[in-house]
Amino acid sequence: MEKRIAFTGILSNKAQENPDFFNWNRVKLRYCDGASFTGDSENKAAGLQFRGQRIWLAAMDDLMSKGMRHAHQALLSGCSAGGLASILHCDEFRDFFPRTTRVKCLSDAGLFLDAVDVSGGHTLRNLYSGVVGLQGVQNNLPRICTNHLDPTSCFFPQNIIRQVRTPLFILNAAYDSWQIQSSLAPPSADRHGHWHDCRLNHAKCSASQIRFLQGFRNQVLKAVRGFSMSKQNGLFINSCFAHCQTERQDTWFADDSPVVGNKAIAIAVGDWYFDRSGIKIVDCPYPCDKTCHNLVFQRA
Repeated sequence: MEKRIAFTGILSNKAQENPDFFNWNRVKLRYCDGASFTGDSENKAAGLQFRGQRIWLAAMDDLMSKGMRHAHQALLSGCSAGGLASILHCDEFRDFFPRTTRVKCLSDAGLFLDAVDVSGGHTLRNLYSGVVGLQGVQNNLPRICTNHLDPTSCFFPQNIIRQVRTPLFILNAAYDSWQIQSSLAPPSADRHGHWHDCRLNHAKCSASQIRFLQGFRNQVLKAVRGFSMSKQNGLFINSCFAHCQTERQDTWFADDSPVVGNKAIAIAVGDWYFDRSGIKIVDCPYPCDKTCHNLVFQRA
């Protein structure tokens, strides 16, 4: 782990880079437990301990003792596994504060879908099943979900976002790069390498591969449909091949940042957080958005 990291995007302390949150106290929790701060198990024979939930609670105790308990407003955000953590722990975070505190949550690139991969298998579900079982995650998942679904299903945001009581903003690329590479078309599901080039660079996808990815986008939109009906929730789904857009300056707020309807991500999140306007933004499908900062990866 790097000793120092740059605070950019939503973590920046410069008004021109982060117009709504630049003068906040900003804290980054280092993520190293492997289950979005939800694990709590031990296997003495194997010498394994998983303590994500305890790490989360210890960090919150420490921050509250340092003055966070007196905050007038708070925002729990994270990207990727941290985006999932901000969903799973959102209501828990809300409950640390008095009811008079404005508390909301932001998930960036955390909407991991329980989707079928290119071979017809369930790569991500199999991975999640292993994580949930190994780390004893089930006891730390929302009861409202585990009362009627298996624990692995309740680790997928699509099955819990509607039940989150605290205002929640979901920011996601419709063609999330990590999900394409590791969930939809990983090498294990692409034995003959048909997806190799497309996986690394969307410009090299065939028409049939783009159709498959448009189907994935449809699943993303279906997953957030009920969630977005709540007035308190926010949504920004842009049609980019990207992953994590809040902590990178170029995608959060810059002269050429991605926009949908002329609204940059930073402005959309700020408008939602401060109740300046309701934000339910869904981009038209690829390739219509020319403002995307699409990720292209080197040949592996």
